Amino acid sequence: MTLLHDILKHNETFVAEKQYEQYATSKFPDKKIVVLTCMDTRLIELLPKAMNFKNGDAKIVKSAGAIINHPFGGIMRSILVAVYELQADEVFVVGHHDCGMSSIDPEKMMEKMKERGISEETFATLRNAAIDLEEYLRGFENVEESVRHSVEMLKSHPLMDKKVPVHGLVIDPATGKLTTVEDGYSTK
Repeated sequence: MTLLHDILKHNETFVAEKQYEQYATSKFPDKKIVVLTCMDTRLIELLPKAMNFKNGDAKIVKSAGAIINHPFGGIMRSILVAVYELQADEVFVVGHHDCGMSSIDPEKMMEKMKERGISEETFATLRNAAIDLEEYLRGFENVEESVRHSVEMLKSHPLMDKKVPVHGLVIDPATGKLTTVEDGYSTK
């Protein structure tokens, strides 16, 4: 049996038994916030519990390392949609200690890509198109600085409402303890 088959089989039971009813909510966040956080598996349930969120309280956007690496990419667009269309009045950027992005080596990742069949020609094409793969794949060395970078990208974005507080936090993935890196109220 494949993983897809297992998921679909479970889903049949989930729907038939109406287990979804306990998660009913609207598309608008009850606490009027949007959170940008990492895709780390340890945060799936820990982060909402540590921040006292229940289903429907917040829009949660995930990216590797909670990094906004392009001012007009999908992460930024998602946050802008949350603010302007889905009634989010505050933004929280939440990075975490022991993040996989803090140990990313672009050269090693590209070697892994080659091992899985990405050709040298593909890399050459991207470099000829002025794509800096090393920079694109690079992680960070300091989680607090990385959070500050994403907070600053949000605060300085030409389409972001300047009245929206943008907070920066770091969570410990072992305990759930939150540490403030940037208090969006004090910088307004």
